Amino acid sequence: MENAGIGWIAAIIIGGIAGWLAERFMKSDMGVLMNIVLGIVGAFVANLILSLVGVSLGGWLGYMIAGFIGACILIAVARAIRR
Repeated sequence: MENAGIGWIAAIIIGGIAGWLAERFMKSDMGVLMNIVLGIVGAFVANLILSLVGVSLGGWLGYMIAGFIGACILIAVARAIRR
């Protein structure tokens, strides 16, 4: 989050939105708190994966995209583990 240039409050808001969008896209029902966690952790996971292939996303929009991608990945992994 420090590299993205956003603060903790913005990270929570953007993470919540990204988690909510991923929840709707993946047709899941997680709740508000889990959406925030998914968005923030998802952004970290997606930025890690994207950095391995040389892609760097920054700023609010980049954090939102990374959060959405990462949250979708985390939801898919959770579904695979549950089955």
